[in-house]
Amino acid sequence: MFPYPEFDPVAVQIGPLAVRWYGITYLVGFAAAWYLGRRRAARADSPVTPLQVDDLIFYGALGIILGGRIGYMLFYGFDQLADNPLNIFRVWEGGMSFHGGFLGVLGAMWLYARRLGRGFFQLTDFIAPLVPIGLGAGRIGNFINGELWGAPTTVPWAFIVDGEARHPSQLYEAGLEGLALFLILWVYSARPRPVMSVSALFLIGYGVFRFAVEFVRLPDAHLGYLAFGWLTMGQVLTLPMLVLGCLLLWLAYRGQPAAVAARG
Repeated sequence: MFPYPEFDPVAVQIGPLAVRWYGITYLVGFAAAWYLGRRRAARADSPVTPLQVDDLIFYGALGIILGGRIGYMLFYGFDQLADNPLNIFRVWEGGMSFHGGFLGVLGAMWLYARRLGRGFFQLTDFIAPLVPIGLGAGRIGNFINGELWGAPTTVPWAFIVDGEARHPSQLYEAGLEGLALFLILWVYSARPRPVMSVSALFLIGYGVFRFAVEFVRLPDAHLGYLAFGWLTMGQVLTLPMLVLGCLLLWLAYRGQPAAVAARG
């Protein structure tokens, strides 16, 4: 077992300006998505040009930040929102939701697809492999912040937190939702696939990994387990992703040859 090193969440302090590691992980995610997107956009079947990737990432970043914050307040902090709607702007106190950010990105891609005159799933198939690096980086940020710990355990790779051995669930998610999901999607999308299939694989892969890790991750203290002594809000929000992913994958391959993603 390993003692938790108690990282300083502030990477750089310049007078009153504090640059936090968690914010840096967001920048890493956006930079990685931009770089990988520019590479993929050079392909003949890409729905966007390398220059359009810049706007695509901008739209996606807005969707992540706005959707992530609004989603957190609705899914995990509704009592705070009901007490004072202005709490939604207190971002310095923390609180971002993946599921909210996911919905925000979908909305942003719908708007950008309309602007470009492209199909919605053309863009979601394009961005799906670009997302996991940011997810993994964000979980590393959670680990540095000392938040979202897993349940008490006796496994030899546990971290000692406040005198108790805990699952490093943030690192599990960084490895699964980040690295593993990126490799799966990047390799799968390396050649033309049926429209919707890459998006579907993202939903299924993320859903399986997140649902599994929730079994060893402690729920938010103010929510607790929702049912059966193990069902968490994260699992409830992930189930629709799994169902939708399976449905989209079936629709993508139903009676179709491998379709080029650039098809409308």
